[in-house]
Amino acid sequence: MKAAVLEDIEKMVVREVPDPEVPPREVVLRVKAVGVCGTDLHLFRGHGNYNLDAQGRPVPLREQPQILGHEFSGEVVEVGREVKDLKAGDRVLCDQGRNCYSQGRWPPCAYCASGDSHQCERYAEHGITGLPGALAEYIAVPGLNCLRLPESLPQELGALVEPLGCVLHSSDRAERSQARYSFTGEERIRNILICGAGPAGLLFLQYLRNVKQFDGLILVSDIREKNLELVRGLGGTPINVARQNLTEVVNELTAGERVHYLIEACGNAVIFAQIPSLLRKQGTVLLYGHGHKGQDIGLWSNVLFLEPALVAAVGASGGFDPDGRPTTYRRALELVSSGQVRVQPFVTHRYQALEEIHRAFEQDFERPDYIKGVLRLE
Repeated sequence: MKAAVLEDIEKMVVREVPDPEVPPREVVLRVKAVGVCGTDLHLFRGHGNYNLDAQGRPVPLREQPQILGHEFSGEVVEVGREVKDLKAGDRVLCDQGRNCYSQGRWPPCAYCASGDSHQCERYAEHGITGLPGALAEYIAVPGLNCLRLPESLPQELGALVEPLGCVLHSSDRAERSQARYSFTGEERIRNILICGAGPAGLLFLQYLRNVKQFDGLILVSDIREKNLELVRGLGGTPINVARQNLTEVVNELTAGERVHYLIEACGNAVIFAQIPSLLRKQGTVLLYGHGHKGQDIGLWSNVLFLEPALVAAVGASGGFDPDGRPTTYRRALELVSSGQVRVQPFVTHRYQALEEIHRAFEQDFERPDYIKGVLRLE
């Protein structure tokens, strides 16, 4: 089969690779849609490497190339002998992470037992930790990682359930933190700042407005006016930091109070130097973005001086339903299929073949009109 293989930093080649095998608990999918994520870009540029050896050292791409693609949907074409509830022709989306339940390990590790499947002691992730991702014609995944798509939901939208699942998990972790300000406690969150109006920032905004029913001030900062236009339509207050001073605007709009809850969804290290002027003392910082470069860790001194609640979140953990499938993905699927959270409006670029996908990494991410790209192989 063909796959787009990242053979080294900024070197992606479409070439033949072996077809996936079908272990007993797994299914083979014909890939139909793949979302291009900021994490993919970080891996492409060498700003992150999550494929670690037994000593915890990153494995260079030239030693073990990576097929990217962790947001995907597809059609089942082959079923392992132990998979009884999926069949050829089923349209599915996938949790890209392998955990104790999906691998059939018993007893489960402490993390899987507590629902934190993306921190599984033997966790492995397609498209990120060395396992082949979905920028390929076919992929093999555990049957328990697959959720059927409603007939009315296009494959493209199925692929975009994964990033919403990550937003749900991150938000759940922030709400469980022992923070001074909360949505339900005596001292309520009244002001929120989302740094970054990319796909993640736009999903956070919709989750807060449409799911949490938060009716306070939600500020969203970015430099791209197209993205900020979407912010306006989704109930946020946009701040164009290419034209406005973020600190001054935040202080003005919060009457000097600053924000109770700051969501870092931009993956830009510059924001860490600005947090001390944006966050209310003992506020909450949700660290969602990855791939930060270009800042010295010493900048954290002034952040820590505020005694913030710092919450880091990765993936879409959230426990398992009775059938062993991931609860968070089902929650996200329901929000997308019901229209409560809209993902299609920020798909700006579509690619029709594996041979086209290099454009996303080499040029399209830098375009002012780019928000989200999707490979469609339907």
